Amino acid sequence: MSRTETALIVGAGKGLSASLARLLAAEGMQVALAARDISKLADLVDETGALPVKCDASRQEDVEALFERVEHAFGAPDLVVYNASGRYRAAIEDIEAEKLEDAIRVTAFGGFHVAQAAVVRMLARGSGSILLTGATASVKGLPGSTAFAMGKFALRGLAQCMARELAPKNIHVAHFVLDGGIASSRVQSDDSKEDKWLDPDAIAREYLHVHRQHRSAWTWEVELRPWVERF
Repeated sequence: MSRTETALIVGAGKGLSASLARLLAAEGMQVALAARDISKLADLVDETGALPVKCDASRQEDVEALFERVEHAFGAPDLVVYNASGRYRAAIEDIEAEKLEDAIRVTAFGGFHVAQAAVVRMLARGSGSILLTGATASVKGLPGSTAFAMGKFALRGLAQCMARELAPKNIHVAHFVLDGGIASSRVQSDDSKEDKWLDPDAIAREYLHVHRQHRSAWTWEVELRPWVERF
């Protein structure tokens, strides 16, 4: 009898994370959802049967408590997805150091805290997947996007180092460059602009595909963009 897999999505919301939760639950996985505000996840929890856990990923103690909660409920996760980002936009001359630090703590330090906690448990079991969500800002700086890009560049570096260090230990680490806006119910209602947006359900299927990749052909990075998006 095969063991039921457990998935943990950190930085859960109503977009990509919701699509992931629905897909993974449909695949028979036990799903846990972590967010600073879990009240916004009530409908998704009802729909998927997921376990909601309040967590500020930038705080190491919150992350340790999160993993302990998931382990107590389901066991150590087989798949961990980090979707949290610190979004702060400002011209370089107007950047406030405190807000910059907070953004980097959420995007980069949060990703590190979650990845490290996952790695400790996956090493003990001898397997697992850690998928980190990046953006256009992971590979290309844009005006006003300094804080976001600094965090996303750091997260990409974390992913590349971990992938090379952990692949020989049977832990698959991959980074996703989402090079475009993700569709919401609002933009999806405008058919004339459909091709401009990444479909969150389609993205979710790619995350699952990477998790299911055979070890002989693992990837460490995937770039996803609408077919009309400029490179």
